[in-house]
Amino acid sequence: MKKQLSRLAAFTALSFFAWSCNQSDPAPKGDYIQGVFVVNEGNFSQNNGAISFFTREQTTAQTDIYAAANGTALKGGVQGYVAAGDIGILLVDNSAAGLDKVEIVNSNTFKTTASIGTPDIENPREVVFGPNNKAYVSCWGTNADYSYKTGYIAVIDLISNKVIKKIDIASGPENLVFNNGKLFVGTYSFGGGKTLTVINTSTDAVDKSLTFTSVPTPIGIDANGKLWVNDGIQAIKINPDTYVSEAALTMGADATKSARNFAFSADRKTIFFVLSYDDANYVSHGETYKFGVNDAQINVTTPFIKRLFSGLAVDPSQGLLYAGVTPSYAQAGYAVRYRADGTLVDSVKVNVAPTGFFFK
Repeated sequence: MKKQLSRLAAFTALSFFAWSCNQSDPAPKGDYIQGVFVVNEGNFSQNNGAISFFTREQTTAQTDIYAAANGTALKGGVQGYVAAGDIGILLVDNSAAGLDKVEIVNSNTFKTTASIGTPDIENPREVVFGPNNKAYVSCWGTNADYSYKTGYIAVIDLISNKVIKKIDIASGPENLVFNNGKLFVGTYSFGGGKTLTVINTSTDAVDKSLTFTSVPTPIGIDANGKLWVNDGIQAIKINPDTYVSEAALTMGADATKSARNFAFSADRKTIFFVLSYDDANYVSHGETYKFGVNDAQINVTTPFIKRLFSGLAVDPSQGLLYAGVTPSYAQAGYAVRYRADGTLVDSVKVNVAPTGFFFK
């Protein structure tokens, strides 16, 4: 009898344990649990930015999932989207002063959970997650004279959904790379800054300022743990611990061309980028190139893809290159998919001016 009671008790405990595990780790619910999110900047004067979504197997996208989930549009240009767990963060830049905001959503349902507006958020540019339930947003500030000489990093506490600190950054902070407790902050070309700022995310204070010959844009951390920074028509490899430059690769000899839209391959051993220029009528021309993080030079005589794109990203789960195509700011754009060898897979019609991608 005692053995039977012991077995019954053990079975009951085991059953309760299994039930508890199932109850404590429920499967996420929502329409956007896995797939591709496309950041459509929209037409700035029309404030019609949107997030499009499709699963990897689909060739048709939902063109505005925020409006579908919340019954209203974002009402601004969308500058970026990131997600971690069930938290999604959207950056919205409205053409009218005082209407910029950070929209925090449930990443699985895309329903709004919080909104942070001005004066805490003004002209948001890029966002990354940091440690200790924090997110960092680069902001140009008001810049009423369009000089872009000032700006700040807004530190958001994701528990209270409030900005808890602003870190002043001159020359319009732009691209952000977070790595090992450090936030690397680039600047904006119109702001004229030549400094890469390093922020200690434990203290949320500026730890170091690195000077470049042109406007620095942090690209990301490669497979060897090195930081890559775009400096004019050069790609600079830097040790993120000592800040020593280990390589400087030139992206051609034509200083009238600009390198942009950098993206790492899934294994972080290859960097893709667009090299472009504007003609006298402000029409952009260019092609897409690539180089390896261990290469001694960059080949810009043979394009990887003979096409100009408004955004690039690589899906880490499939390795496909996603490229944004913007025919004009008055019509829908496309997300075009390529294999690792540059051959075309297909294209998906999205919304106006696709400039970024997020994969889940």
